[in-house]
Parts: sequence; structure tokens; C-alpha cells
Amino acid sequence: MNRDDYNRYLAAFNAKHYDGVADFYAEPIRMDFFGVAIRSRDDLKRFYSFLHSYVNESVTVRNFASSDTLTAVDAIVRIEAVRDLSAETLAAHGCAQFHPMTAGQIFELRQFIFYTIRDGKIEQVECAMLPPEESVVQVTAK
Repeated sequence: MNRDDYNRYLAAFNAKHYDGVADFYAEPIRMDFFGVAIRSRDDLKRFYSFLHSYVNESVTVRNFASSDTLTAVDAIVRIEAVRDLSAETLAAHGCAQFHPMTAGQIFELRQFIFYTIRDGKIEQVECAMLPPEESVVQVTAK
């Protein structure tokens, strides 16, 4: 996945165009991050539809590297709560490990995202993040 391909992927993600995002993936989808496992187009749409009904999320690339088999991204993931997201709601959707947020709260997190590429499609996604005290670039409440 070259930088132009990734920019199209990221534009679809930032626009919440989940079918467009899923089109970049080989089947079956293998996306694993912070305790969430996504294995299908429906899983992807269900998870992000839930999450993005509570938060606006966008990704800004700091560093990018790619080859025929791997795309690696060093990014700032900005998450802004548009309504309260409680621990109970997170747990009910299988996301108990995520941090509850109140409307207006913003987290900017540095993440390292690794995409395994097969035949030009994303075969697997894995994410890593610095420990929370080092990862949060900014925490703001309105």
C-alpha cells in the first residue's frame, strides 16, 4: 500500500465511509487492537458505527513507511467525545478496556499501526501504543 493508497484509505476512515474502508481489506478481515477483534465487513461496520456514534475519531500521519508486504504508520489518533460514553456502555459493546469519556473531552494518542499487505489488500492490522502516561499528547475538556 503506497502513500496515495493509504491517503484514500484514511480519507474513507476519517469520513466514516465504512464500506470504503472495508474495500481495502482482504477477506477475512483480521484487525486486532486493544482487545477488539474484527473479522468481517459487518464486524467493522458494527464496531465503528457504535464507537463513532459517541466520538469523532480522526487519524493524522506523522511518519509512514511501506513495502509490498507491510505498511507502517506512526500516527496521532484524535478522539473527541460528542456525547457521554460510560464504562457500562463500553462494556455492553465488548469494549470494557476502553476509557470512558464525557462529551467535549478530547484525547490525542500516539499510535503505531502495522498493516500486513497481501496482493495489494490489507490482510491484518495490529496497533501499539505507548503506555498511557506517555501516549496522551493532549487531554482537553470543554
